[in-house]
Amino acid sequence: MTQGHRPVVVVTNLEDPTADLVIAELHDRGVPVVRFDSGDFPATLSCSAHIGGELTRWGGSVATPSRVAELGDVRSLYYRRPSGFVFPHLDEQDARFAVAQARYGLGGVLASLPDCLYVNHPNRIGDAEYKPAGLAAAAASGFKLPPTLITNRPDEARNFVKEHGPVIFKPLSVPLYLRDGVSQTVRIAEVAAEEIDDAVAGTMHLFQARVDKDADVRVTVVGERIFAVRIDCDLLDWRTDYSTHTYSVIPTPPDVERAIFAYLRHFGLVFGAFDFALTRDEWTFIECNPSGQWAWMEPPTGLPMTAALADLLERGTHATR
Repeated sequence: MTQGHRPVVVVTNLEDPTADLVIAELHDRGVPVVRFDSGDFPATLSCSAHIGGELTRWGGSVATPSRVAELGDVRSLYYRRPSGFVFPHLDEQDARFAVAQARYGLGGVLASLPDCLYVNHPNRIGDAEYKPAGLAAAAASGFKLPPTLITNRPDEARNFVKEHGPVIFKPLSVPLYLRDGVSQTVRIAEVAAEEIDDAVAGTMHLFQARVDKDADVRVTVVGERIFAVRIDCDLLDWRTDYSTHTYSVIPTPPDVERAIFAYLRHFGLVFGAFDFALTRDEWTFIECNPSGQWAWMEPPTGLPMTAALADLLERGTHATR
């Protein structure tokens, strides 16, 4: 099959406007796209894969009610934010078994496609989502980091706050948390030493010295292309109120650029959304989200991020630094 007929597979949930933009761009270019949510399995998504004998790589297909993608023909896979596997018709024990088979079966096949560019590979996303691993990789890549403590020891947390205050508390991960049926968000907030009680011993917590920043910077990396946007607002966490933002395009310092690509190489990523605190001309690494959002910054800045992602997915390969 020629490159022009090889599909791009997009794996994400139904309500993903960012993926919608990229798919529309690919459609305008005449690039075939197969989109599905892995959470649709097995209700409206099926898969059959075979290997062995004369076959030295996976053959077969994955199919939705309207699209079929031959496993050996996928040129690139855009892995965004699919929902989890659910089997509501099964009892708890059988559902747990079925979820495991789906994850390691369908998930394993999708993670093993031949000659496919992953943006990003789901296993590499999983590796990079561990904040301790991300912070260690950032330090090794040459980024400046704020003093950080991960602990379940209340005394060490209090001492850290006293030594490095002001200090903020950040969740290490944000799973679904419902209160009266409504999803809750754990916000980044300052914490005082006297607020830390023995409940800290119940699980791990992340504490980080607050950076006295002038602005925030979101750097979106797509393959070899870097899009850096300065975000001016007066918020501790700019994600809590987007209406307060002012955006401007800024250059990325060469040392930061080198560290960015070293970080991406460490995790095997071709896409990353990096957050920095900007103090004068100093960039302090906060985090990198391997599945981060970027589309809301495109209209106010004019940066061609949708086109860059479509270029990468359409090409199916990329140069590495």
